[in-house]
Amino acid sequence: MLQMLDEAGAEADVRPALALLAAPEPLVPADELTPALRRAMLLLAAGGDPHRELELDGRAVSALATELDSPERRAEVSRGLEALRGEAAGLVNVSRPLNELLLDARLAWQAYACALLADELEDDG
Repeated sequence: MLQMLDEAGAEADVRPALALLAAPEPLVPADELTPALRRAMLLLAAGGDPHRELELDGRAVSALATELDSPERRAEVSRGLEALRGEAAGLVNVSRPLNELLLDARLAWQAYACALLADELEDDG
């Protein structure tokens, strides 16, 4: 999986995929996640085309990240990212963004929220 991300990484932001890959399943219970995703989708729709490319610091991603945030969840994502470090060694397009996420737990959490929202958009599409 990391090899595939490395190949895509030159053209794509792989941080959301890394955060999602690092997080245990399920990190957020469905009864909490589903309504939060619905509200984030409404924010996307209110801002224009809900199927446009997501931004890590975008309004919908930030709102979702804030709503689902907890120190325990951030720690789970960080532990998962740390576990990927060995496998990512030598994969330039993966190791650089992975290190960036490891240095900034807030950014890692935003990336995770972005991945959740991207998955929701994919399911709706």
